[in-house]
Order: sequence, then C-alpha cells, then structure tokens
Amino acid sequence: MNENTKNMLLAAAVSLIFIGLWDYFYAFPEMNKQRQAQSEQARLAQAPKLGAPEQRVAAAPPKAAAKTRAEALALSPRIAVDTKSISGSVALKGGRIDDVSLKNYHETVDPSSPMITLLSPEDAPGAYYAELGYLTGETENAPILPNTETLWTADSDRLTASGPVTLSWDNGQGLVFKRVISVDDEYLFTVKDSVENKAGKPVTLYNYARVSRVGHPPSAGYAALHEGFVGVVGDAGQEVTYDKIEKEPDAVKTFKGVGGWVGLTDKYWGAVVAPNQNAPMEARYASMGGAVKTYQADTVSDPITVESGKSSEATTYVFAGAKVVDVLDAYKENPGLKRFDLLIDWGWFYFITRPMFRLIDFLYRLLGNFGLAILAVTVIVKLAFLPLANKSYQSIAKMKAIQPKIKELKEKYGDDKHKFNMEQMELYKREKINPASGCLPVIVQIPVFFSLYKVLVVTIEMRHAPFFGWIRDLSAPDPTNVFNLFGLLPFDPTHVAIFGPYLALGVWPLLMGVSMWLQMKMNPEPADEIQKTMFAWMPVIFTFTMGGFASGLLIYWTWNNLLSIVQQGVIMKRAGLKFEFWDNLRKTFQRA
Repeated sequence: MNENTKNMLLAAAVSLIFIGLWDYFYAFPEMNKQRQAQSEQARLAQAPKLGAPEQRVAAAPPKAAAKTRAEALALSPRIAVDTKSISGSVALKGGRIDDVSLKNYHETVDPSSPMITLLSPEDAPGAYYAELGYLTGETENAPILPNTETLWTADSDRLTASGPVTLSWDNGQGLVFKRVISVDDEYLFTVKDSVENKAGKPVTLYNYARVSRVGHPPSAGYAALHEGFVGVVGDAGQEVTYDKIEKEPDAVKTFKGVGGWVGLTDKYWGAVVAPNQNAPMEARYASMGGAVKTYQADTVSDPITVESGKSSEATTYVFAGAKVVDVLDAYKENPGLKRFDLLIDWGWFYFITRPMFRLIDFLYRLLGNFGLAILAVTVIVKLAFLPLANKSYQSIAKMKAIQPKIKELKEKYGDDKHKFNMEQMELYKREKINPASGCLPVIVQIPVFFSLYKVLVVTIEMRHAPFFGWIRDLSAPDPTNVFNLFGLLPFDPTHVAIFGPYLALGVWPLLMGVSMWLQMKMNPEPADEIQKTMFAWMPVIFTFTMGGFASGLLIYWTWNNLLSIVQQGVIMKRAGLKFEFWDNLRKTFQRA
C-alpha cells in the first residue's frame, strides 16, 4: 500500500470517527431531550391561551394527573364525525375540532395496525386541535363571548359529508351565536360563525382561528423536509421551524396580508385554518410555556361592528388530514385557498419536483406499481438526455483512445507535474477533447436525483407504496441487513452506538454499490494516484452512506447505473473502441 493510499484511508477513518463522535455527543443527546420533552406532555402544564392579538394570558396551574386520550375525550359532550376519510368528533365544550383520525392511513404497512390519529383534545397526550371564536377589544362592559368552557347546544349528534351540524349559544346579554359546521369527503371542515345582536347597542368583535399543539412532535429526521409552522399570508409563503420560532423576539412572529392560511405541518399530515380569502388578516406563529412548549398558529380578522338588530357572519376553513397532492390542488381551486399546494414542502426546485411527481404518478396509474414507475422514469430521463450523454460518452471514448499518448507524456516528464499538465492540456486541444465533459452525465443526474429524493420524502402517495419481494415501503430504507445475516441474528445493527446509522446495509444498498463499481470499470483509471484511490473507494463510501436512504431512491440509482453501463458500451462499440469492461474487471481481481 503506497503513501497516498495510506493518507486517503487515514483521512476517511478520521472523518468517520469525527461524524460518529458528533452524533454520539451532540445529535443523539438532542434527540433524547426531544423524546423526554414529549413524554412530559401528559403530566405538565396545560397549554396557555392567546387572547387578543396583542395579549397573552398566563398558563393555567399544572394538572393533578395526566389523562388518557379516552378520558380527555370524555370531558366534553361530543358530535361524532364520520366520513369516507375521517372518523372522530367535535367537542361541544368550546366548540373545538379536536378529535380526528384518518381512516385511509395506518401506523405501519399492516392494514390492521391502528389508524393515524391526527388531532387530540387539550387534556390528552400529544394535544393538537383547531379552535375558532370571537375576541373583543373593549375593556369596560365587554360582552360575554363564547370561550373554551362554553357548552354549545347542537341540532344533531352526528356530522357527515351530507349532514352539517349547527351549534348555538346565547350569552344572556342579547348576543346569539351560531356555528354551522360541515365537512367534505376528504379533510376540509367549513365553519360558518354568525352572531345576532339583539342588544340595544352595537358591539365590535374580531374573528379568530388557531391551531394549537402541545409539545415538540417527533421529527421525521430529513434535512430536506420542513416540519413546523407553515402558511401563506397574502401571496407570500411563510415557513418557520419549531426551533427557529424560539429565536424570534418573545418567540412570536407576525404577518399581515389579504387572505391566506396558517397551520402546522408534519411530514405527511397537516392542520390548517384559513379565514376569508378576500379579507385582511393578521397571522401569528407563537411558542409558549416552559419545559413543554405549546406551538400555535393563529389568525385574527379586522374588527367588525355589529349594529343592534343586525347580524354578522364569517366563514373559516379548517383542514385536518393527509397532504394528498390532488386533494390540496383541488382545495386551491375550490374553495380557493391561496397556494394551498405549498402545504407540501416541494423545496427550492419546485419547478422540477412537481413535474417529477406528476410523471411518476402518471406512470403509477399506468403500471400499477410505484417501483415500476420509478424504473420507467429512469428510462425516460435517459432518453431525454440521450444527446448530451452520447456526447459525453464519446468524449470518454476519445480519452480512452489517447491513453497511450498520456502515458508517453508521463514517462517523458517524470516528476515535473507542471510540465506534464501543460502538455496534457495541449494534447486535449489537439484532439478536441474536453476532459470535463465526462462529468456531464453525473451533473445532469443531480437535479433529477434530488427531485426524486424530494418526491419520495415529501409525498404521501409514496408512503407504504410496495415494490416486489421484501420492499413493502419505497419511502423507507431497505429492511434487510447484512450485519444481522438478513434477520437471522436477533438485533438491529442500526442501533449500534456511534456507527449505527452507517450500518443500514441491506440488499439494495449492496446492489447499488456493486452497480456503481461496475460502471466505474467502464472508464480508464485516472493517472493521478490520489484520484485513482478516491474513485476506487467511492462505491464503498456511497454504499455505507446511502444505506439508510429510501429504498425507492436506491432502486432508481441501481437501475440508472445499469442503463449507463449498457449505453456507454454501445457508444464505445460504435466509436470502434475496444470494450475493455471485462479486461478491467479481470485486472482488478488479478491485482487482488
């Protein structure tokens, strides 16, 4: 082993140790802190409430004991909600939408596993709910308004897509409040709040709507995925993570605009409130509380004066469900929620990622399997960039043809690297070769690779989408692992301290690494020893670092490598060059 190889291996080892120590002493403790904070939710302070736009109300005293979700649900009379997509209930106490489970989605790939629970009452573990109501700016002789303790009466005990429910409450001072709640077959509640003024004087009110969540939810762990506050105010998208809101003054960030929506988003699910899309509103993201934070996204309307003998009505939409692309696009059109597709984090490359999803979705409907759709997309991308790739591979073929001349230059100039490089560049000019053009296929693949990565990470359509054999979820890593003999040994190598994240080495990561190594054997080895060593170890490094990626991404990369091998082989044959693939493989094993 020469000195360059020793230095390269030493650098790689030091890098891996540094990454491992970083994970062990920083990343893992941070994750544990987050888990501990979540477990404290059930026994610590009740979520504080926000009052008028400029006010906060102190937190309630700590509760005596934690309640289960079932016990929390039982604290209020309820209206059952039952649609094609949702089961749950609306609390008559406070009129909150605080109990939503998603019928079409389960916690695991097993269809008999529990349904996804999205919203839960304030007193339950993982409290998460939507609330609407009225505020007043009056400080003296302020009217009594419905609040979290108000017990509404209902004209029905069941809310369905075809049967809305009307809630009523009289404040005893001449104001009669009504709330008509309807829901569609997907995930959108329409809430029409009205107030009739029978008092002898006008009253000025604000309409508010908010989504509140107690405790920092578990993260999906993807750097390219936004989780936290999300919304559109006016025409501008507004994203703030749970951690970044703490860095704002008083942990509050405000926005103003005409129309829009705000809420909280997870990887696949979201809860959003959207007031009148044509009226001015003030929106706010806020964090409150001590050890266990309450995160709240809310909107407040401009003041509305209701004259005596008159009434006023406001419509607010509440979305609570799965971020299905077609569903969000439909809500953008009707009822006209501004840029509602941005509830999905398409990222900076929106213009690539959205078309990539549409293409994969179209092929899925054609082929019936998302894995086959990914394979078909790879072929289409190859065909789309065929002229550019052909030109690149032709350049590689020319590079192979002049290797004897480069060898002669190296022997002639020996250790004079400057002179050798100058003569080598002159040789490239004479032969009309661009040495950088061989990188074009890789460069072209980068945006495609990233867009496919985003599609696999952010779109719920990919969740639990099976391929064949052992791959039952293309959005999850390959479940097999060579280090436990593919399940024969009863332990999970990915849980090993420090190096666990790099031990997710299943069948598809291995196939990806082998295909990458085979593709590299199509090209001449670099003359420089350091580059030669780097290229030799690159497939190994990629195999270990990409082992925990979504299996759909590894399937794409493997298939792409195999297609590249075939394509390059055909081009070399047409150029009249010797197909040295087998010779390169033979030399590799002979050296070994």
